[in-house]
Parts: sequence; structure tokens; C-alpha cells
Amino acid sequence: GTEARGGEGAARLGARACKQVMAVAASAVSVALSLLQRRGSLAAVAASATLSCASSPSSLARRCWLAVRRYSSEAKAGEEEELRVRYLDDEHKGIVVLGINRAHSKNALNKNVIKTISKVLEALKSDKKVRTVIFRSEVPGVFCAGADLKERSKMHSSEVSSFVSRARTTINDIANLPVPTIAAIDGIALGGGLELALACDIRVAVTSAKMGLVETKLAIIPGAGGTQRLPRIIGVSLAKELIFSARVVDGNEAKSIGLINHVVEQNEAGDAAYRRALALAREFLPQVQVKSVS
Repeated sequence: GTEARGGEGAARLGARACKQVMAVAASAVSVALSLLQRRGSLAAVAASATLSCASSPSSLARRCWLAVRRYSSEAKAGEEEELRVRYLDDEHKGIVVLGINRAHSKNALNKNVIKTISKVLEALKSDKKVRTVIFRSEVPGVFCAGADLKERSKMHSSEVSSFVSRARTTINDIANLPVPTIAAIDGIALGGGLELALACDIRVAVTSAKMGLVETKLAIIPGAGGTQRLPRIIGVSLAKELIFSARVVDGNEAKSIGLINHVVEQNEAGDAAYRRALALAREFLPQVQVKSVS
């Protein structure tokens, strides 16, 4: 009897141990599959980056690193790429396109986008092969709607101050890039979105675009250099009028007051301003080495 009970106890212990081993094994398989999926995703990103990189090994390594870094910038798995960086080739070699891609928030500038743009600009500053940078939207009908107010509403007051300071520094970095910069405005550019465009050397917009520093409607003032750059571009008196009234102008009016360099009719693809910006950048390529910064 004792031997029988001992045998039953051993069997129960053996079954329990077996279940535990199976559970551990299942967990290990789950982790392995997760890692494989992540590696597969990174491999796809690296492959995509490789296709858009230059042919030289050193340039390839640098540009692929930059492309992969942008995908890993604090965005969780499955989220959209909030900033797309493309190094163009062939007759466009030397042109870099930065495309904001936050469709759900009309390209509003959040902490992640500002941080990512800042990192990309730091790399572009020292890249001697870059001749012109184009800022555009990957979202139809919008350039940038300004700061992400939903995100800001959840910030502590100290975080808001830090964010505004970081945004201002980043937009100043755009203005100080040692190569020509072009803003391709294929839709609305309001608040911080227009401030980003004002920091560029040249602005191209479609007739249907809507532009304005509208912060005074919210009882605040433009915080990323708009109050300084707008007067320099269109004159002090007119700049005050637009800021005090929070007026929004279309492409034709923006051209008439000197806010933009070129105005074009929108096309079916919704990228007419970008196409005009690309043509301008192509004109710059034979002439441009570096831009003198005053």
C-alpha cells in the first residue's frame, strides 16, 4: 500500500512538473515569435531604407542609420511613421525631403515629431552631400495645423514651457541649416505650422492653402519665432495686423503680400506645391554648396 501511495504521489508530482515545463515552453515560444516579428519589422525597415540610400558604402551606412532611427523614435509598434525622411537619387541627388505624417491630428507638432526633426537636422547639418531640404506633408490637404493642443492639455505647466522652448530651438535650427530650405504648403499651415514654414528660405503654396498665425484666438502669442520672422518677410505693420486679428489667408493673398514665393493651382494628386518645390530644388543643385548664415 505504501508503495502504491508513493507511486501515485510521484505520478502527481511528475504531472505537475510536466505542466510547469509546458507552460514555460509556451511562454518561451511566445517570446521567440514576438522577437521574430520585431526582427522581421526591423528588417523590412532596413530594406526600405537601403533602397532609398546612396550607393557609396559610407553614405549607405549613415543614411540607413538615420532612416532606421526615425522609425524607432519613441513610436510604439504599429504606430504610423510620424516623420518620413527621404534622400532622393538620380537627377534629384542631394535633395532631402522631410514629410510630416500625422493624419489623425492634421500633422500637429507633438513632442515626438519635434524631437525627431531635431535629431534629423543635427545629422543634416554635417552631411556635405545634402544640397537642399524640402519640408512637406504626407497627409493630403494639410501642411501642419500647429502644436498638438490635445497633447499639451495633458502636460504640466513646466512641461509646456519645456516643449515650447524645444519647438522654438528646433525651428531655429531649420532657419540655421547651412543649405537652402523649402516649405511645400499643399494645405493648411496654421500657428506652429506656419512658423515652421517661415523658418524656411522659400515657401511654395497652392491657391487653396490656408495660412495664419492664429494663436491670439486662444489668448496666446506665437511662440516659435513667428512674431520675429513674419515682420521680416512681409513688414512690421502688416505682420501686426495678421497676428492681432488671427487672420487666415489663402495662397493668392499670401503671394500678394509676399508671405510666399510661389503660388500654384492644386493638382489631382494633391502635391502641386511639393512638385514646384522639387523643381526649385533641382534648379539649386548645380549652384549650391552651402548657404551663408547671417
